[in-house]
Amino acid sequence: MNQLRLFTIGVYGFSEEEFFGALKNALIDTFCDVRRRRGVRGSTYAFVNSNRLQQKLAETGIRYLYLKQFAPAEFVRDLQRASDKASGVKKRDRPALSEAFVHAYESECLRGMFQQDFLNQLGPGAHNAVLFCVEQRPEACHRSILARHLGSLLGIEPAHLLP
Repeated sequence: MNQLRLFTIGVYGFSEEEFFGALKNALIDTFCDVRRRRGVRGSTYAFVNSNRLQQKLAETGIRYLYLKQFAPAEFVRDLQRASDKASGVKKRDRPALSEAFVHAYESECLRGMFQQDFLNQLGPGAHNAVLFCVEQRPEACHRSILARHLGSLLGIEPAHLLP
């Protein structure tokens, strides 16, 4: 396998055109959906609801993978909700994840994860892979923890695609 480049992207703050443009500009060939629920309420971001997203990615030649094992469990999400409530912060305004969330996510989703397992899931055709969840700021989303962990395992520096 050639050297893998790893990216992250959220949807909030992007228009549909900008979102797919960012993927194209980064030469993304493998799209890794790491959300637990693959739908978004409302029409603004309906283009990332699972069926529409997969169809559009297929049209643009980007392979779609659903990697649910990297989505935080409900009890882990509850830890962040409690932290947000205690801080009086709305989810979309959250500047960063709580220590409790980070610790629980690492323990639940990343413990025992080996680079070869991830690379096998990506397959030999992956050269530019992106980890996707919805939050705009990577530091406010579990995808940044996953990207940092994978980057450490693989010896690469992940990049974040931002609006």
